[in-house]
Amino acid sequence: MASSSCCSIRGLWILNNQDTVVFSRRFSVVERRWSVAAKRENVLFSQLPTDSELAAAFIQRKKREGSACGYGIRVKQSNEGSDSWVDDPIMRHIVSLHVKKEENGEDHTLWPLILHTKGQYYILVLPLVEPDHLKAYNTLCMRSDCGNGVGVDGNLSSLLLQLPCITGAFMVAHVLGDIITSDLPEPEVVVSAGPSVGGLLDSLTGSIGISARPKPVAPPVAASTNSTAIGSGSATSEAPKTAPRNLDKDALRSFISTAMPFGTPLDLSYSNLTAIRTNGFSPTDVPPADCKQPAWKPYLYKGKQRLLFTVHETVNAAMYDRDEIPDSLSILGQVNCRAELEGLPDILFPLTGLDSKRIEILSFHPCAQVPEQGGGDKQAVMFSPPLGNFVLLRYQAPCSIGVPVKGFYQLSMVSENEGAFLFKLSLMEGYKAPLTMEYCTVTMPFPRRKVISFDGTPSIGTVSYTKHSVEWKIIPSGRGVGAKSIEATFPGTVKFGPWKSQSSGDSGSGQGGDEDSDVEIEQGNNMVNLEEYLMEKMNKQLPAVDLEEPFCWHAYNYAKVSFKMAGTSFSGITIDPKSVNIFPSVKVPVEYSTQVHSGEYILWNTLGKCQVAATPPN
Repeated sequence: MASSSCCSIRGLWILNNQDTVVFSRRFSVVERRWSVAAKRENVLFSQLPTDSELAAAFIQRKKREGSACGYGIRVKQSNEGSDSWVDDPIMRHIVSLHVKKEENGEDHTLWPLILHTKGQYYILVLPLVEPDHLKAYNTLCMRSDCGNGVGVDGNLSSLLLQLPCITGAFMVAHVLGDIITSDLPEPEVVVSAGPSVGGLLDSLTGSIGISARPKPVAPPVAASTNSTAIGSGSATSEAPKTAPRNLDKDALRSFISTAMPFGTPLDLSYSNLTAIRTNGFSPTDVPPADCKQPAWKPYLYKGKQRLLFTVHETVNAAMYDRDEIPDSLSILGQVNCRAELEGLPDILFPLTGLDSKRIEILSFHPCAQVPEQGGGDKQAVMFSPPLGNFVLLRYQAPCSIGVPVKGFYQLSMVSENEGAFLFKLSLMEGYKAPLTMEYCTVTMPFPRRKVISFDGTPSIGTVSYTKHSVEWKIIPSGRGVGAKSIEATFPGTVKFGPWKSQSSGDSGSGQGGDEDSDVEIEQGNNMVNLEEYLMEKMNKQLPAVDLEEPFCWHAYNYAKVSFKMAGTSFSGITIDPKSVNIFPSVKVPVEYSTQVHSGEYILWNTLGKCQVAATPPN
């Protein structure tokens, strides 16, 4: 919460996909601070806009910038004074609105407005900044030169670095988006098979271990998925697409009044605040006299004690099978924890595998105390755990045990409506116990062509197809195999429906980019789709990218691998349960598990074009 503690919010607005304000909140205490500062700096002051004024300004911005998020870079449609005139992609998320007051017709600029899209809603959050910062932004909007060059005086990056309130406002926008879409999963922690502890895992209050008094049934929380534990990597267009649902305004009001009284965010943990509202406090919730109770642990756990760690990793890969292009493989990981411990204990353990030469990114939860790394392979970590499941640390690292799925994929069109393909793959080559692969599936997507039929028999597994893809289940779910090398081949042909010519405004095969995007294409105003514009600038030879498949330029240039494995981490990061120490000393069972999932695991068509980033020489 360090980022939000120096943040105050002037106002926030939630708009639906009809550009109507469905919820708003203004904080008069913060607004008075702004008015005093504005008068002191002789800045034109105006009250925050009404809902109708803000909605009108938002609609005008969409027309001016081409979409809700905008271009982000200066294009021929950009006007002086607009966000895209600043020529920085961050302006797709930190936007300005030119509000026209209804009573006198005067124009006023609102900046910096944090724009976050979730479900069918747009969330706008306006943090408090100094009048000088607004003046600096207005100057950037009028500069004749463009770009955000390093070392240039008055650039946008330098301005934003002075505003930690931007980070806090982003946190507020994201948690509001999660609340209105009921997307509030907890980090996944694997629990060994056995009876639950008094049903603690079945409700929100139970999940944080409140057992000192009767617990009412808490509202259900959206189920956690692996893709939410770590970014799924799936592409989404900027337009809200979720089916309409009623906005729970009472839940928003209750959360805002508790989490950010008077406009200052204090605790944005929805599970903490829900538990406090549901259960209140009792005389038994008193911490030990010699201990200070941290903000992230408003309740003390009572019940059967245990400590759970789960290393959760996502493997992202690009396999080219070309001499001139090296394959790429990286790991995004996190250590999830659940500490069902009474009192306010400290936990100390050595984390193995943190060689600074391999670990590229490392960040810890605020509850952790970590000494500066000395370059060794082990790192001592001490933390005072919060309630429920939480992410103790996140990291990025290369794979330390070899490629889980390698080989090649080839596809060539033998006629306009028929392609011949060949897979030759090796799974878990050189792997040893206790590694197991729970499932493995290969998908060939054809978003621009309709699959009529396919012909071919794989050496292992089963094959099925849908309207726009062919799916090869090498290892079906529920039939996991141990650590043994598996060779899999699959030659075959696939037939498509008749080809229909594509225009720049049609993404083909019934998956039109315009239908799902809020980008408006107006011939008279020469409005363009942002993604198509950027792709055309990068390579005019290639057709417009399909908004739902950013990898798919020619509609059949790659195959995607999905798998799940358990047994050990791919990065080499491990926790020894026997080395975990708890202070004050208490004997509790410590469980440790690992889960590895595929993220964007791509097999590029060896016979087609592919995306690759040039590696600079050493």
